[in-house]
Amino acid sequence: MDSFEWLHGYVYAFGLYHVDFNDPNRPRTPKYSSYIYSQIINNNGLPVPEEEKIMWGHFREDFLWSSSTSAYQIEGAWTADGKGLSIWDTFSHTLGKVANNDNGDISCDSYNKLDVDIGLLKQIKVSHYRFSISWPRVLPDGTIHNINEAGINYYQRVIDALLAANIQPQITLYHWDLPQALEDEGGWLNETIVDRFSDYADLLFSRFGQKVKLWITINEAYIVALLGYGYGSFAPGINRDPSTLQYVAAHNIIKAHAEAWHVYNDKYRAEQKGLISITINSEWAEPRNPFKQEDIDGAKRYMDFFIGWFANPIFNGDYTESMKKYILERSLAAGLEKSRLPEFTPAEIARIKGTHDFFGLNYYTSVLVFPVDFGNTLNYDADRGVAFIHDRTWLDTGSSWLKMAPLGFRRILKYIKDEYGNPPVIVTENGLSENGPIDLNDEHRSYFYENHVNQLLKAYLVDGVDVRGYTAWSLMDNLEWAAGYSERFGFFYVNHSHPDRPRTPKASVSYYTTLVNCNGFPDPDESESSRAACGPISSFSNCFFFHPLLIHNNLTKEMP
Repeated sequence: MDSFEWLHGYVYAFGLYHVDFNDPNRPRTPKYSSYIYSQIINNNGLPVPEEEKIMWGHFREDFLWSSSTSAYQIEGAWTADGKGLSIWDTFSHTLGKVANNDNGDISCDSYNKLDVDIGLLKQIKVSHYRFSISWPRVLPDGTIHNINEAGINYYQRVIDALLAANIQPQITLYHWDLPQALEDEGGWLNETIVDRFSDYADLLFSRFGQKVKLWITINEAYIVALLGYGYGSFAPGINRDPSTLQYVAAHNIIKAHAEAWHVYNDKYRAEQKGLISITINSEWAEPRNPFKQEDIDGAKRYMDFFIGWFANPIFNGDYTESMKKYILERSLAAGLEKSRLPEFTPAEIARIKGTHDFFGLNYYTSVLVFPVDFGNTLNYDADRGVAFIHDRTWLDTGSSWLKMAPLGFRRILKYIKDEYGNPPVIVTENGLSENGPIDLNDEHRSYFYENHVNQLLKAYLVDGVDVRGYTAWSLMDNLEWAAGYSERFGFFYVNHSHPDRPRTPKASVSYYTTLVNCNGFPDPDESESSRAACGPISSFSNCFFFHPLLIHNNLTKEMP
């Protein structure tokens, strides 16, 4: 236990149990380390925990296997054929906003390399491809009064090429590249954008809906609202009032999503027979100390403010109770007359609730959460009243914010089942980054996919989560937003220094192709005939079971 540490008094705490020396009763509280040490004693060592062991099994027969990109990150051709400016065009051309002052002017030049990119998709054997439409490419000023037919024709060619390759398109209407003309009118802070987005969605459904059966309205509204209009680290870079503006932007995003959903549901669904939803990103939050109630409460509040910010109105009808409570209390304490969190009217609640056909989830990492009092500060982090760290045992990646935490993947999937009525779930992004020297032997990426997809399988087979599909981010190395080209998520390395932007497969291409061909993890004890579905890559023993120590050594060597 914590004790008197000689010349240092009570400053240093070495104990497995925290002792409160300010309390005359000297109560002892177990730390997380006491739990770990007891496990080591009980197991007489460090066996692989049951929840981390590989499970053999397969996903449903119609499971959706996909990879993904977004328009601004890969297309380039930023002023070609009548395209208007987007907020990311403006943001990336503002000195110092993007690492190395990179921009998407050319990026992967996918606008001119359609056949090449279709070839990449065919190589990894996916059944689907998630990509986004550039709003300013089809509507240069953001409104249907100025339709750019050249942009419409480009996406028509993309869709036709995919279908010719027997790959189904998953289209995201909005992946962060708002027309600059709409931002000049207030962007997501101006409620008129709800109608602008509805009109835009209507146009795309009418032009592409006969051939597209999977739609996503908005990608990661959390990032759009908080980083775009709260802290200003992403386009459009608004940070003038981080106490309020992210909540205003989010409010309009939710309403815009709902209106687009209703347009499809009321006008197109009967004939086109597709599905439409929103993609919500979230980390999984564990309490830093699972034996402290305040940490447990803080982890739940973290989830309420993250995944719940958008999922709760859409699936359950309104913002989470903790968001409403804490933001109201802190607003009144600051002398304001009402909450900084906007309220939905009863009519809006009825309009928004149920606007989903599936739960689109982007998951990358997890955090350890504990409560923090931010005092009188008024912003999103202060409102939720928690801070977080990463577990030091989680492996690093090429992004400071992204640590490998596959167990959190399974747990957030179970959380979605329990909180939102077990909706069908399509994982719309999951992947890992690298930086530093180029190494095409990306064992760390294969290790990431092995462990995350296996936890997805456990969520499906053991936890009963209605998992319908999995999408790996991303197909190729591209512009990673404010990180520029310094962080690489792709299966295919893209040489952005070469004028032809050549694509080169990494080792993880073969691994992911095996997952797709086998639709999961075939038991190595099964007969060869029962594993025939795996296709030409049939030796799973050569592809799976990447040792974490080797992966860690590779990461620290290649990604300083």
